[in-house]
Amino acid sequence: MISSLRGTVSAISGGTAVIEVAGIGLSIGITPPHALSLRVGDQAQVFTALIVREDDLSLFGFRTGDELAIFDLLRGVTGVGPKSALGVLAALTPAEIAQAVVTENDAAFRKVTGIGPKTAKLIVLSLAGKTMVFAGSAAGAPRTIVTSVDASVLAALVGLGWSERVATQAVDDATAAASETDKATVSALLRLALSTLGPQGSAA
Repeated sequence: MISSLRGTVSAISGGTAVIEVAGIGLSIGITPPHALSLRVGDQAQVFTALIVREDDLSLFGFRTGDELAIFDLLRGVTGVGPKSALGVLAALTPAEIAQAVVTENDAAFRKVTGIGPKTAKLIVLSLAGKTMVFAGSAAGAPRTIVTSVDASVLAALVGLGWSERVATQAVDDATAAASETDKATVSALLRLALSTLGPQGSAA
């Protein structure tokens, strides 16, 4: 598996860059914003995903590990192939994708060429609870879930049926009210979060 590479940019054309590594030119699918950041002759490092099919090997490259992680998450959604996932990343940053998922804003994905209404909703549903580590850098994004305890409690609430938006707010409220000891324990923080939500308000 090729997870990253560094070499000299020898060509850029549309959504493809050729990077020469040890005398071998590798053709890599990239987003238009990524292409604009590259210059022929410069050294570049990209995080990569190798997609293996029966009759094809395709290499896709990304500027950051976050972009690669989101690309992998998107490819796990039914109906979203590598090119569609790359299209989403061409239109939205990882933080903007995370914000759209948390706020259940499937309209953000419908704007992407090749993503229809059903697939957009499926992206939101499939990525619920999986994008919290990317949420902090977008303007207006909800609080970033930064600890494993927070993430575990959020995942538990989403699993119980609350939306990620409601669950994130509950974790935020519980963390603000918790003692330092309770903040470090999943069971204690989960109890506090559930108490802020009230009896089975999962439909919220």
